[in-house]
Amino acid sequence: MLTQNSSESVLLVDGMALLFRGYYATSSSGYIMRTDHGVPINGVYGFLKYLLDAIGTFKPTHVVCCWDMGSKTFRTEKFEAYKANRGPAPEELIPQFDLVKEVTASFNIPNVGVVGYEADDCIGTLARTYSPHMKVQILTGDHDMLQLVEENTEVIIMKKGQSNYMVYTLDTLMEEKSLTPAQIIDLKGLTGDTADNYPGVKGIGEKTATKLLNEYQNIAGILENLAALPKGVRAKIEAELDMLHLSLDLATIRLDAPVACALEDCAWAMEREKVISKFEEIAYKGLIRLIG
Repeated sequence: MLTQNSSESVLLVDGMALLFRGYYATSSSGYIMRTDHGVPINGVYGFLKYLLDAIGTFKPTHVVCCWDMGSKTFRTEKFEAYKANRGPAPEELIPQFDLVKEVTASFNIPNVGVVGYEADDCIGTLARTYSPHMKVQILTGDHDMLQLVEENTEVIIMKKGQSNYMVYTLDTLMEEKSLTPAQIIDLKGLTGDTADNYPGVKGIGEKTATKLLNEYQNIAGILENLAALPKGVRAKIEAELDMLHLSLDLATIRLDAPVACALEDCAWAMEREKVISKFEEIAYKGLIRLIG
């Protein structure tokens, strides 16, 4: 039985966001760190650097790391072009996908992922599970996650540079974006998402979409008031109604993914000897320096 504990908090980590960011941050000069066995390690190294910095900064009592489990999901079934614009992962990063999970597990942090769903859906589902009982903080670089902000759930966006974060609460989200979390989904439905490769309504940008949402609250409200819209805007929406509804669905992070992680399994409790043993097995001395 979960009970409310205001002194506890859980950090839900977007694993791929940290891994890719860590890889590109450490390989931008063309230099690839390698273990004594010749295995590329810079993505894992960067991931750990970001993860440990966030844990040190936000001091969670619990940590879970969520992962994508392949490119095929229910979203690609609905829209074949979803994320189809993304090239393959860098060759040096591929062997690090499994290695980073081994390293994460050595810190007693659960690795969570479900085939057919994205890490976002796992994070959304766990956030909804945990938030009635403790503070939830989501660590990511993905602004799509802003739809998950709630009274007891914050989204921490990693910005450029070490220890540089923007923490979104209901108040800061409204201050910066003039939108509620639910309206973030509507915004994506209208504007689409170039990174995820779905178009929304062609010709509707963020400024117009935000103005419409401020006036009519949501897409349902906009569609009820089509006759009141400027002729050009109305024509664009009417021409793309099917894509508008599909984009809205693709943008919606699921809160009911078949995923669970008991709180007692994700309490933050690093066993230094266990971590060092894994680092020695990997054979890269630089990792040990990260844990002081």
